[in-house]
Amino acid sequence: MFFTSGTSSFTQFLSQAAPELLPGRRPVPPQMVAGDLAPHGTTIIAIQTAEGVVMAGDRRATMGNLIASRDIEKVHPADAYSLIGIAGTAGIGIELMRIFQVELEHYEKTEGAMLSLDGKANRLAGMVRGNLGAAMQGLAVVPLFAGYDLSPADPAKPGRIFSFDVAGGLYEETGYDAVGSGSLFAKSALKKKYRTGVSTQDAIVLAVEALYDAADDDTATGGPDLTRKIYPVVMTATAEGTHRLTDTEINTVAEQVVSGRMENPGG
Repeated sequence: MFFTSGTSSFTQFLSQAAPELLPGRRPVPPQMVAGDLAPHGTTIIAIQTAEGVVMAGDRRATMGNLIASRDIEKVHPADAYSLIGIAGTAGIGIELMRIFQVELEHYEKTEGAMLSLDGKANRLAGMVRGNLGAAMQGLAVVPLFAGYDLSPADPAKPGRIFSFDVAGGLYEETGYDAVGSGSLFAKSALKKKYRTGVSTQDAIVLAVEALYDAADDDTATGGPDLTRKIYPVVMTATAEGTHRLTDTEINTVAEQVVSGRMENPGG
């Protein structure tokens, strides 16, 4: 079986060879709110730009009223031209993200071609749907997916953003989107400043500002921590591929945002 998978879907192959390795296949003890015992990742933001997309995520994970981690990384490349960020139960989210990365790599090796951006989003929706049983017991994961479309319907908008619900519902977003506990505040901040055709550099600043605003009102979201030098993870997806900004690059943006808020706290 391991040498003749018979399918370009790694998830489907895994469901046949070792179904217990899929996140949604693990039994959760009944009559138990398991979500209260697991660390949760919080706010992820995606912004369409003239060149593609920018995705950013804060670094905090919480467990109830406690900070479980100050430096978790919730934004990663899905493949050469797309990005994935996870909010919700951190452990399951990271595992789902890694399986999704292997899913895309497996398809490309098996078929000799890369999945379309729509195809990637649909594959991810199926994986989220597979976790529905655990989600109903508090172990929910809600990803945010974005990428550069190699064959865009509108060449002026090569970047696309997809959101999901816990049941695997798939929705394409326009302009920007956010998921996680601080998403309401982040989207409110972006609503006032986002403009169609924004440059990648300006979108990076907008993303850090939106995370700052989310952290200002949501205790589960961590803003730029200049003391500990812990900054948001910010990545871009353009025609050149995916790129993660270095800590030095984000430090410059974070200091700019914090300095501006010292003069005008409301932004």
